[in-house]
Amino acid sequence: MQLVSKKIIPHIGMRIVKSALGVFICFLIYLIRGKHGAPFYSALAVLWCIQNQTRNTLGNALQRTIGTLIGAIYGLLYLLITMNIFDTGNGISHYFVISVLLIPVIYTTVLIRQKKASYFSCVVFLSIVVNHFMDSNPYLFVADRCLDTLIGIFVGLTINSIHIHGKKADNVLFVIDIDNSMDKKAGGFTPYGYVSIQNMLEDGIKLSFMTLRTPAGFLEGNPSVKTEMPIIAMDGAILYDVNENRYPKVYVFSAEHANKVEEFILTRGFNIFTTVILEDLLIIYYNELKNEAEKSIYEKMHRSPYRNYLNKKRPKEHPVVYMMCIDKTRKIQALVRELHNSGIEKDFKLLTYPSDDYSGYSYLKIYNRNASVKNMVDYLKDNYRTDGVISLSDNRRNKADYYLEDSNQIIHKLHHMFYWDKQDKKGA
Repeated sequence: MQLVSKKIIPHIGMRIVKSALGVFICFLIYLIRGKHGAPFYSALAVLWCIQNQTRNTLGNALQRTIGTLIGAIYGLLYLLITMNIFDTGNGISHYFVISVLLIPVIYTTVLIRQKKASYFSCVVFLSIVVNHFMDSNPYLFVADRCLDTLIGIFVGLTINSIHIHGKKADNVLFVIDIDNSMDKKAGGFTPYGYVSIQNMLEDGIKLSFMTLRTPAGFLEGNPSVKTEMPIIAMDGAILYDVNENRYPKVYVFSAEHANKVEEFILTRGFNIFTTVILEDLLIIYYNELKNEAEKSIYEKMHRSPYRNYLNKKRPKEHPVVYMMCIDKTRKIQALVRELHNSGIEKDFKLLTYPSDDYSGYSYLKIYNRNASVKNMVDYLKDNYRTDGVISLSDNRRNKADYYLEDSNQIIHKLHHMFYWDKQDKKGA
């Protein structure tokens, strides 16, 4: 049974506040200039320049400046031609020529490899030739329109570069878990969460995720999140580097141990999804699908480009990352008791819990007994040389430093701790 999430009302973000502030500053500059110019064009430019992410702010401003100059040059040429050579009038010929001239305006941005500047080129060109083509001094008017737009670009660039925060905690390892939020709504993060995460990543936050899911399950729920640090997947069984598409650390159990537990479970009538990693390729072996939950999981997952399902027996010489069974809760509970009584359990880490998606079913997951989030966090802490570790989770079952109800609350807390560096740096 799928859980139903409560509706989250987005808060007013900094981009909205910065946009309003930028427009007001443009109006103030207009007043300071003695109401000379057209503040509309400044306001338009500042709204376009203020972005929800600060990456490449200077590059974006340069592109828009180039676009402004291109539009101004073509606009001035059109005014001079209509005033001195050929008057198109104020009818259909005038608007037809303007429309046709948009082709060279845009194509110029393509030729100089500034395609993103085409919008500003067109805006400035149209503002010149449509509204004021009858002005007696085209040079002055074009200069004014350029200045109006450049004022907006400068204000947008300045505001977008301002960060109001204290000392950043850029030497602390933050580890967050949003599995519950991912269960309750697609993706786990709201648009605000994605933007905030990206901004913190640009500002140097050391961030990893911990999840019970496979890397595929996590990435499909969060396709836009690309952290520099590996994610801790499968409850600490593996580290997965998203950017390199590799597994820098994996806890496996030997082929001998895998064969033993596999035979024990299969002879009791269960199917097993067995995950192995061969040369950074994740492969999931399975046998006959015996219940509706297994069939549903396979139908949802096997088309994923992140997973490789094989309906065949696992080669006996391959070590195993983990095994997973899903069946009626009473049957899983009985299997766990048998594993415990047999003594096999002592060689593994067993994790069992009820399914949120399939009512009356439970999961059994089997890992290397040393596989744990704590061990993987220690590995990251040592390899990335951080001063401390802080964990946040939306699941009370996890032993995290901070429990919060949903991903938005986690992002708020993370944002505050990273940008103000007032938290205690806790060890893993």
